[in-house]
Amino acid sequence: MQEEEKNKAEQQPLPLDFINPIDAKKIAENPGLLAYASNVGGFVIKPTEEGHIKATALAAMEQQTSKQMLQLYEQMQILAQQAKALQDRVEISTQIYQAEISFQPVIGQIYYLYLKRTGRFVVSMIAPHEWGKTMPYEEYKATVMLMADHTWDVKETNQ
Repeated sequence: MQEEEKNKAEQQPLPLDFINPIDAKKIAENPGLLAYASNVGGFVIKPTEEGHIKATALAAMEQQTSKQMLQLYEQMQILAQQAKALQDRVEISTQIYQAEISFQPVIGQIYYLYLKRTGRFVVSMIAPHEWGKTMPYEEYKATVMLMADHTWDVKETNQ
């Protein structure tokens, strides 16, 4: 019986002269849509620490860009080595084509470039260690091989 009386009391409309003690500006029409708790028993929503999030993102970005910069630096070093090797090849090839050659070079064979005392270059089939005690040239410059396209592959230089 008490339950029936409670139900009747709950179903009765509020009197027209009822004044809500809570300020109307402080009441939300749809409290479920608020980004924060609207009553004492509501779920606590803590704001994130924006500085911590930004610092973490910044550290991750710096790590990634440092890794990429290192990769680019390594690639740059490889390219610089390749450019230096190509430059050496062009220089030695030029010296070979200006050199005295008293034979017909064979593709795939190893030859040796020497500098004469007169300042001219000469291509020989004899290696520096095969001359014995005295080499008839001023200086050994390079070991080269004639390629199929008639360019010279530099195997070793004396620089």
